[in-house]
Amino acid sequence: MIDYDKLISEKCKGLKPSGIRKFFEIATSVEGVISLGVGEPDFQTPWAIRRTAITALERGKTVYTANSGLLELRTAITSWLKRKINVEYNAADEVIVTVGGSEAIDLTIRALVNPGDEVLIPEPCFVCYNPIVALTGGVPVTIETREENHFRLTAEELREKITDRTKLLILPFPNNPTGAVMERRDLEAVAELLRGTDIMVLSDEIYSELTYTGSRHVSIAEIDGMRERTIVVNGFSKAFAMTGWRMGFSAAPAPVTAQMLKIHQYAVMCSPTVSQYAAVEALKCDAEVADMVREYNIRRRWVTNAFNEMGLTCFEPMGAFYVFPCIKSTGLSSVDFCEQLLYKYKIAVVPGDAFGDCGEGYIRVSYAYSLKHLKEALARIKEFIDGLK
Repeated sequence: MIDYDKLISEKCKGLKPSGIRKFFEIATSVEGVISLGVGEPDFQTPWAIRRTAITALERGKTVYTANSGLLELRTAITSWLKRKINVEYNAADEVIVTVGGSEAIDLTIRALVNPGDEVLIPEPCFVCYNPIVALTGGVPVTIETREENHFRLTAEELREKITDRTKLLILPFPNNPTGAVMERRDLEAVAELLRGTDIMVLSDEIYSELTYTGSRHVSIAEIDGMRERTIVVNGFSKAFAMTGWRMGFSAAPAPVTAQMLKIHQYAVMCSPTVSQYAAVEALKCDAEVADMVREYNIRRRWVTNAFNEMGLTCFEPMGAFYVFPCIKSTGLSSVDFCEQLLYKYKIAVVPGDAFGDCGEGYIRVSYAYSLKHLKEALARIKEFIDGLK
């Protein structure tokens, strides 16, 4: 009899399952559930993108590409980044096309972090950073962001956590799950702290196009002195409604990109070829993205107001497609709140503590759903809240 417990990596055994997936395994067992939990656009991938993929298939463009991706796509990415964040990259040696933004995050952490290196992670945040750091032997160091600061990372909070072992700061903004954004003044304060150090920055900008501040997204890579210490991670899943196409990218200084590319070569070879051709077209679809963002903005305002009116205080999120209402007034833990809401009213949302311990007392609600869908779900949530009073 094989003792699998002895065979499996201790680091892997030490990882906690994703709090998001763990909860939705419960949700799938309940019939008739309305879900507000999945961070996936309800829009179809724009037709021009799908048509390009169909044409690529018809023409037999299904062989391997260069490890770093089609040069045509890498060139389009550098042009898009220049247009969007005013930072120039060399398509030949500073861009890698990855299997979603998630692979780009993994490549960055594995290329930079040695055992014992500390990685600063503002929380609440997406669930992947801490486990990937742990698998490298690095030390995840949590920075708790606060609702009174609209869940932004402040320079003061950052300063308190920097040590002589700090290797990497992860900046996950616009943020999942809170919807928080970092504006230029916030990033300049962070940059001022990092100048003169050897600390690198992983700037996860997957929601960069989904901002509602009235001005464009600002990347820390465009702040003076930060390009050379920043790895920008982005992708096509959220803004372009292309989750299943599994397309992302990294943009980083050539010496870092070279090391990331080695891992990518051995682990993946290259990203899906047909998806790469589709991604070239996607970067031309500003109008279609703008239409989706306008619809998200309508939903964002409606959902935020609805939660505040029912007594669950909710700061106004200015990015992504999530709200993060506080449920502390109910006296329930995040998990208890979500389980009761699921079983009694058949509404699925995500407990805030799935995104870090400081998310306790909150829930994540996605508004990547139709307004009709949202109104029915919020009506049931209000009924649940009223029944607790």
